[in-house]
Amino acid sequence: MSILSSPGGPGPAAAGVPHVLDNPALASLTGPHAHFAERRGRVLRYPVDVSPWLALPDVPDAQDWADLAVLAGPGAEVPLPGYRGEVPDGWEITFRVEGVQFVDDGIAAAPDAEAVRLGPADVPEMLDLVARTEPGPFLPRTLELGTYLGVRRGGALVAMAGERLRPPGWTEISAVCTDPAFRGEGLATRLVLAVAHGIRERGDTPFLHTGAQNTRAVRLYESLGFRLRRHTLFLAARAPERLADGRPAVPVP
Repeated sequence: MSILSSPGGPGPAAAGVPHVLDNPALASLTGPHAHFAERRGRVLRYPVDVSPWLALPDVPDAQDWADLAVLAGPGAEVPLPGYRGEVPDGWEITFRVEGVQFVDDGIAAAPDAEAVRLGPADVPEMLDLVARTEPGPFLPRTLELGTYLGVRRGGALVAMAGERLRPPGWTEISAVCTDPAFRGEGLATRLVLAVAHGIRERGDTPFLHTGAQNTRAVRLYESLGFRLRRHTLFLAARAPERLADGRPAVPVP
């Protein structure tokens, strides 16, 4: 199932025309997040302490895979979000999980009085919360990608959500997590709506990803007014030690 959307909102797109959300990392790294982009040939990635997301062309060729191997380094595990094609000889699939992509279809976005904006001083607590709740990758500089909001109780950070990918006209909501001791209070819902409010105020449309088997998250997002846009894939592969011509896949500085 694949539900296409137009760049300005959730309506239908022209048939056969690629959409920025089909390859959101590429659209981000060639658009609003271009200042983060590390490039080799047609392959782009975020700095490794910002985000594991990288971007292959829509139809990668042999040179793109060679450039990716050099960019990543020999034996490195490389995330390939959304990629469903074959990987070349020498690459080893290490992770494969079906995912879903949701877009705003009339959510009741609103600010939250208890939510506070998180900054660099909060990163140690954010990393600790992510380690305990596992919402997905969050690294020491992920905060630089956009606005992150949190809720504190007794001075401790107990819930957060923020912004990650920024394809033109869109912003991804990510790192939605709540300390297990405070689940059931609706904190995740409130923070998603608060982050979405800020995204809309900027003129963008919220979207997000989650695992297709994460039925709890899927039900939450559908109840808030997000609509399934497409099924996707979270894939990772290990780069070869050597390129096809025998040269070592030495990483770029």
